[in-house]
Amino acid sequence: MKKLISLSALLVALVFISGCRSTAVYNISDASIDVPAKTSDDKIFKAIKNAGVQLGWIVKKSKPGVATAQLNVRKHMALVEIKYNKTSYSINYKNSMNLKYDATKGTIHKNYNGWIQNLNNAIQVQLTQLDDN
Repeated sequence: MKKLISLSALLVALVFISGCRSTAVYNISDASIDVPAKTSDDKIFKAIKNAGVQLGWIVKKSKPGVATAQLNVRKHMALVEIKYNKTSYSINYKNSMNLKYDATKGTIHKNYNGWIQNLNNAIQVQLTQLDDN
C-alpha cells in the first residue's frame, strides 16, 4: 500500500514538473502584411495596438516603425518589440519577469509562446480589416 502511495506521489510530481517545462523562445520574423498601398504607418500601428489591447497587452509606439508591447499576467511579465512597415512585421522577445527565461539556452516558460501566437493571430485579423480609407 505504501509503495502504491509513493508511486502515485511520484507520478503526480512528474506530471507537475513536466507541465512547467521551458521551451525555445518563439519570435515572429517578417510576417507578411497585405494592406492597401496607401495604408499609413499610423494605421498599421493602430491595428497592432488594437490587436494587443484586445488580449490585455499594453502597446506603445517607441519610434516610427517600432512598438513595444507588455503583457502582465499575475506575477509574470512579457515585453516584446514589434517592428513593422507596409510589407511585414516582426515580434521579438525583449524582456520578461518570472517566466524562467534562459538567455544561454534561448528558452522560456511555455505559456509565453502561446501569448505570442495569440498576439500574432490578432494582429493578422486587425490588418486584414484595414481598407483604402
